[in-house]
Amino acid sequence: MRAVAVVIPAHDEEALIGLCLASVTRAVAYAREREPGLVATVVVVLDACADSTPAQTRRWPVETVEIVARSVGTARRIGVAHALATLDARPEDTWIAMTDADTVVPRDWITHQLDQMDAGIDLLLGTVRPVFADLSARHAAYWRATHHRGRPPGNVHGANLGIRASVYAAAGGIPDLVEHEDVALVRATRALGARERASDVHEVETSGRFTGRTPAGYAAFLERVHVWIDVPSLAAPGA
Repeated sequence: MRAVAVVIPAHDEEALIGLCLASVTRAVAYAREREPGLVATVVVVLDACADSTPAQTRRWPVETVEIVARSVGTARRIGVAHALATLDARPEDTWIAMTDADTVVPRDWITHQLDQMDAGIDLLLGTVRPVFADLSARHAAYWRATHHRGRPPGNVHGANLGIRASVYAAAGGIPDLVEHEDVALVRATRALGARERASDVHEVETSGRFTGRTPAGYAAFLERVHVWIDVPSLAAPGA
């Protein structure tokens, strides 16, 4: 028997959490159709939420954990620990799939990761694309021109990151960081010599907002690119 644990940190995501959980629920159902014996759990970690995110989350077939850490690293770490404690499978047969509450995953998001697990991969770096409707036309065109299907760059995104549970444990797990917790985990995993692969087959779609929930997350990256592309005077030296 093998298992998959989906972990999603959430802080005040009432506008987007429903779309996220709808897509994750569909991906879990699709994986179970293909593999009836698959054990799966979805854990949403509600971190210091002051809006309706908790109420909306509980409408879905997921586990919830409430914390007040205001730290995405802590939220992911607690979520993984909670998920693994509920699964009755060996760590080497358990896959951890991470995403974010402002992200929509494709139907084959889990099945593709399990295929990589079957191929001996321990760490999977998935690609992320922004919601183009949230961007300017120039920004969206730039993204399309610089991202080519079949050539994943191997960037680290907590919104699309998968890892074998035994390797996760050996790497020390996700550290309690308010940002770049995903990068720290990947660095520790690489130090172990784990088998790694980058893939855009299971690419996810993340909000194109410029104000995110972490200081240096995907939203901050999009804002920097936007300033550089659409407001060149602000990006110029000395501006």
